[in-house]
Amino acid sequence: MKRSVILLVLVLGSAVVVWAQSRALLAPTGTLRSSFIATNPVQGRVDAKTGAVSGPAEDLTRELARRLGVPYRVTPLPDAGAVLESVKSSRVDIGFLAVEAERATQVDFSDAYSSSGAAYAVRANAPFQNSADVDRAGVTIGAISGQAPEVYVREHVKNARLQSLPSVPPNADMGKMLLDGKVDAFAANRTRMEELVRDVPGLRVLPDDYMATLQALVVAKGKSAQLAEINRFLAEVRRSGFMQASLERAKVAGVKVAPEQKR
Repeated sequence: MKRSVILLVLVLGSAVVVWAQSRALLAPTGTLRSSFIATNPVQGRVDAKTGAVSGPAEDLTRELARRLGVPYRVTPLPDAGAVLESVKSSRVDIGFLAVEAERATQVDFSDAYSSSGAAYAVRANAPFQNSADVDRAGVTIGAISGQAPEVYVREHVKNARLQSLPSVPPNADMGKMLLDGKVDAFAANRTRMEELVRDVPGLRVLPDDYMATLQALVVAKGKSAQLAEINRFLAEVRRSGFMQASLERAKVAGVKVAPEQKR
């Protein structure tokens, strides 16, 4: 009996040490701080009246903080550049971003937690039947500068012209650009495009995704120990169904749990 008690004490003591180490790595200030792109519903949403945050960024930050035994703070930021800077400057401990090669030169990415399609919104009477039809001479594609869908269009579209916008316009303005012929297609994640079409009559979303975007967490360059802890956490919430439940609550079209990365 005495030996069993000693073993239990040793096990519990080891667990306390592990959690203390995890807290020191992931929440060095005593609060787990995260950031995400406020205008990207695949990552999260900000209630216009209350400022409350919901969606995967909120859910994952809250759950990780619960496991660490610390409070948390989620900060919505205007764009990917702001999220990158918040992580690089250590104003936050983790950020939420779409996986993209140029960003990976500035921060380190975790395993992906979700996969989302990117699609084109077009006028209802546009001649395009699929994404490949959009890449033709005389077509103008609108997209938000620096976001993963815009980066993909910039690097892969050969014939159409890209018009990059500095920030996300309201759906009414985005719809007017399409209906007035200022752009012939708008490129963004499918969730955002489906919401645009619901808000603005006379538009439709093409049925196929022209790319798939992986969403992940990011940490400052070189923080391999932190990244290992985050990947372990993501594997657990993926297997437990937590991640699936988060996406279902968020009601984000075209988004699914990313498959576990094989190591």
